[in-house]
Amino acid sequence: MSFSRNLLICFLLLTGAGAQALAADADKDAQYRLDELLSSDPQYRQTWQSLIEDESRLPDWVMNLSGTATPMQAVDEQGDKYLVGELCEPHNCADHRLYVAFSWDKEKAYALYVKVPEGLPADKSPSRHASFRWLGDPDEEVKRILDDQLKSDPNWF
Repeated sequence: MSFSRNLLICFLLLTGAGAQALAADADKDAQYRLDELLSSDPQYRQTWQSLIEDESRLPDWVMNLSGTATPMQAVDEQGDKYLVGELCEPHNCADHRLYVAFSWDKEKAYALYVKVPEGLPADKSPSRHASFRWLGDPDEEVKRILDDQLKSDPNWF
């Protein structure tokens, strides 16, 4: 009886520690925001600069990742892990958005730039009128990750 009780206590302690470790990992991911990422690590800055160097006609807030950002999150897709975040044009989040995925090793970056026509009536679906621009030649897996981020917005229909 004592052995079973001790085993149960150990199990509860270990599962509690595991949950705390998962919560700590989630908090660690949440500490990153796209608008702070380039100044936080030179490797992110170099990878982003490599991505946009051959792109034309991007607004400054996209090129510098200087918009309004939400906390980033780790996404694991079939064994490939990415740090994913959203950024939007300051004071115009409904019409101009950027979704970015950095590979976990910081070697690759991909993005989805979404523009909705300004002045679109509220009863019109933004998804039907938006233009989409992929940056960094993402494969289907990365496209799905970034597209899922966009579709998770409750105002996107």
